[in-house]
Amino acid sequence: MPGTPSHKKARLDALASTAAPSGSSGGSAGGGVATAVSDAGRVASGEGVSLWMSAWRRLRRDWVFLFGAAIVVLFIVLAVVAPLIAPHDPATRVLIDQVNRQTNPVPGPQPGHPLGADYQGRDVLSRLMVGARQTLLVGVLATLGGLLGGMTLGTLAGAFGGWVDSVVMRVVDVLLSIPSLLMAFSIAAMFRSPSQWTVILAIAIVQVPVFARLLRGSMLAQRHSDHVLAARALGVRKGPIVFRHMLPNAMGPVIVQATLVLATAIIDAAALSFLGLGNPDDRSPEWGQMLGNAQPYFDSHPHLAVYPALCIIVVALGFTLVGESLRESLDPKSRR
Repeated sequence: MPGTPSHKKARLDALASTAAPSGSSGGSAGGGVATAVSDAGRVASGEGVSLWMSAWRRLRRDWVFLFGAAIVVLFIVLAVVAPLIAPHDPATRVLIDQVNRQTNPVPGPQPGHPLGADYQGRDVLSRLMVGARQTLLVGVLATLGGLLGGMTLGTLAGAFGGWVDSVVMRVVDVLLSIPSLLMAFSIAAMFRSPSQWTVILAIAIVQVPVFARLLRGSMLAQRHSDHVLAARALGVRKGPIVFRHMLPNAMGPVIVQATLVLATAIIDAAALSFLGLGNPDDRSPEWGQMLGNAQPYFDSHPHLAVYPALCIIVVALGFTLVGESLRESLDPKSRR
C-alpha cells in the first residue's frame, strides 16, 4: 500500500531504471528512451551563434528587409557611379535653344532626354542621377555628426552618472523639446551664407540628443551587468571598463537608430534645401534643391517636382525598412 517501505523502494527502483545505460536490461518506467547517468545535463554539441549572426539568419528570410536593402544598395551604387553613367553633364544647358519663356518654358521628354529638361534646358535625368550623390553625402555626414556628438554626451552621462548625468540630460531634454525641423531651420538660418555644410551641421545638431539619450540608457543597463561588476571586482580602472566593456555592448541599439536617422536626415536636408537654406549653386544638383527650383512651375509642369520627390520618398522608405527590420531582429520584445 502507498506509504509503506516496500512501496517507496519500488518507486526508487523505477526512477533509477530511467537513468540506466541504454545497453542495460533496465528500461524506463514509462516506456521512454533510457538515458545514461553520464549523459545527464549535457548540451547538444555545436558552435555558439553571436547576436548579429542570429539576427542575420532572421533578416535574410525577411522580405521587408530584403526589399529595403535592395533600395539602399541601388541608391548607394547610383550615387557612386552617377557621374560616370549620367547621359549629360547636369550643369550643361543642352536644350537651352528650346526654352521659350512664353510658349515653352520647360522642354518635355524627347529622344536622348527621357524626362525632358528643366527651365534652364538642363537634362532632368542626369540631374536626378548626380543629385543622388549629394543627397547621400548630406545624409551620411549629418548622421555621423549626430552619432559622434550623441556618443560623447551619452557616454559621459552613462559612465559617470551623478551630477554629470543630470547636467547632460537636462541639456538633452531642452534640445528634444524643440521640434527637430524648426531647430534645424533656426541653426541653418544663423549662418551668413547658406551652403551644403550648413545643412549638414544643422541636421547633425538636431540628431545629437536622440543618440545621446539612447546610448545613455544602454550604458546604464550595462553598468550593473555581470561582466562589468566582475571587472570592477578585479580592480580594472573605469576607462577600460567604459570603452572595452560597456560602450561596445551598448552600441547595438545605436547602430539600428543610425539607420533610421539616416532616412530622417535625408528628408530634413531636402526640406532645408527646398526652403533655400541649402547649397545655392544649382550646378551641383540635390533633390531638395530641385524641389525648390521647380516650385514656380508646379502648376504647369509638375513633373519637375514629382521626380525628385519620388526619389526622396523611395530612398527614405528603403532606409526605414532596413532600420525597422534590424530593430525587430535584435530586440526580442518586438521580434515577429
